[in-house]
Amino acid sequence: MSAPGKAGEPKSQRLTKGGRKTRERIVETAAELMFHRGAGGTSIPDIQAAAGVSASQIYHYFGDKQGLVLAVIDHQTDTQLARQRPLLDNLDSIEALREWCDRAGSRQDERGCEGGCEIGSLASELADSDQSARTRLVSAFDRWEGPIRSGLARMQARGELSERADTDALATALLAAIQGGMLLSQVRRSSTAYRQAVSAVIDHIESYLVR
Repeated sequence: MSAPGKAGEPKSQRLTKGGRKTRERIVETAAELMFHRGAGGTSIPDIQAAAGVSASQIYHYFGDKQGLVLAVIDHQTDTQLARQRPLLDNLDSIEALREWCDRAGSRQDERGCEGGCEIGSLASELADSDQSARTRLVSAFDRWEGPIRSGLARMQARGELSERADTDALATALLAAIQGGMLLSQVRRSSTAYRQAVSAVIDHIESYLVR
């Protein structure tokens, strides 16, 4: 008997190589469309046309549109975390934190600060209207915040960061600065707000260094 899938998704299936490729193409296409149009502004026919698949294929792999939205959240999370490695796995110095945040700012500059954060944009749209999506987004942000927490904890364990530093709170503050800064940068079409926000939090973290 197959195990139940995640909320809003069909039961897990043993996919063929071709089936996996088709499913991946649908998710990647849906993610791109939803990034530019929002989940609500992206219809199943839109995804069909862009991915070159039938509606029956979409429903076969995802059950319904909500199942596809959840898959898009997972895809965007996996993609963004993969893009940020290996920096994300080595956030255990002030220099590493600044480089990681600076690269994200440069990426925003490269696309004219349009679109904002792939995960944050979905959160803004879905958090109050779709409980299953909100739950999945909580997990997405936890996965993003985890490496920041781990890096700060390693600094503290090595005696570089004061024991007074609340590493969990500092990690949350930095992630919040990233998200809020990206939103303001998207609205203002300038990465200045993002860079100022993350710099202020990293400066605060630096104040806990053991001199």
